[in-house]
Amino acid sequence: MYQKVTLANGLRVITSAMPYTRSVSVVFFIGAGPRYESDSYAGVAHFVEHLCFKGTQKRKSAREISEAIESVGGMLNGGTDKELTSFWCRVPSRYLHLAVDVLVDIMRNPRFEMGDIERERQVIIEEINMSLDSPRQRVAMLIDELLWPGQPLGRDIAGSKETVASLTRQQIMEFYQGHYLSNNVVASVAGDIDQKRAEDVIAQAVDGWQSGDVFAGFSSTGVAEQNRVNIEFRETEQLQICLGVPGVSIFHPDRYAIDLLSIIMGEGMSSRLFLRLREERGLAYEIHSYADHFTDTGAFIVHAGVDPEHGEAAVRAIVEELIAIMEDVTQSELDKAKEIAKGRLILSLENSRAVAGWLGVQELLTKRILSVDEVIALVEAVTTEDLKRVARCLFTSGRFSLAAVGPVKNEDLLVKALSI
Repeated sequence: MYQKVTLANGLRVITSAMPYTRSVSVVFFIGAGPRYESDSYAGVAHFVEHLCFKGTQKRKSAREISEAIESVGGMLNGGTDKELTSFWCRVPSRYLHLAVDVLVDIMRNPRFEMGDIERERQVIIEEINMSLDSPRQRVAMLIDELLWPGQPLGRDIAGSKETVASLTRQQIMEFYQGHYLSNNVVASVAGDIDQKRAEDVIAQAVDGWQSGDVFAGFSSTGVAEQNRVNIEFRETEQLQICLGVPGVSIFHPDRYAIDLLSIIMGEGMSSRLFLRLREERGLAYEIHSYADHFTDTGAFIVHAGVDPEHGEAAVRAIVEELIAIMEDVTQSELDKAKEIAKGRLILSLENSRAVAGWLGVQELLTKRILSVDEVIALVEAVTTEDLKRVARCLFTSGRFSLAAVGPVKNEDLLVKALSI
């Protein structure tokens, strides 16, 4: 499925040939994100990612950078996650060299000019304002703060308006120089390629990129074993609710059991929560669950948008369903969840960018790449007893965190609904 080489400077190159396509995707993953930020540096990884697109010595402006790729029909972008930053490009396969050249240029040679920093500072503050104005996004921030209080994973990826406003050019440069190191980078290439040629193109482009001591990041300390609540009053038409519990890391053997549990509970229109709260009781328009897995922690979260008058009933119904699955999981439910998980995985890997991402994220975060067949085998090995055991561990009384954004009239009723 893939080949991996580690260059002399420690940069890892993953290649996967997809001869049935005519495109190639190049994705660089860097160990940089909130996980690696102290409080005073909150949002700096995201800030750096933005600034890398503002100009280099070779390409003086954001326009020159984007036109280099868009002029050949390609796409270029980046993103910051909790534990990594990515820069990616997808182009017709004959423009592999151009894609690599542009990506390496913006990562290795950003100018960090004061004018760009000040303009982008305002752009990011507006991005934060947009998130704060969205109750749906805001409640997701609040549940993270409850699950990882006072910790990097509990902060918004963009930081806060206060920290973004106070970040100096020196702090930005220090973070960049301490994390954009060759041995902290994975390059993943997938598509219509000759793998040896792709490796050579990457190796030539990153020649001279220096390695260094890589910071392992701030560890998660988890949360207290007690219900935690954060309710933010707003005059909105709908109440947004997130109910979460601590989960497991990407390395934990129960990871796939929790993923299947989430599918059964709240992923799709035939899931338990959707059928119970929307179809049977009409309490919610949208309700779903998801599982997060990081390198040393995780979470299981249920999100719902409900009528403010139905907040207590919705929370109570969610908790009841979580408790019920501790004792009652049918084989047919599990079989269906497995087929959903396998189908999603297979379908998600039908384009070159998805394959490059699949390989690169695994290599950066776990230093091990599981094949599709290996993941499917792990999914198939999960039993109904595994699901009930995992549910009993997750949904223990007192471990719930509840975030809500909306016109809550009686907070005590929401809190009381957690205790069943």
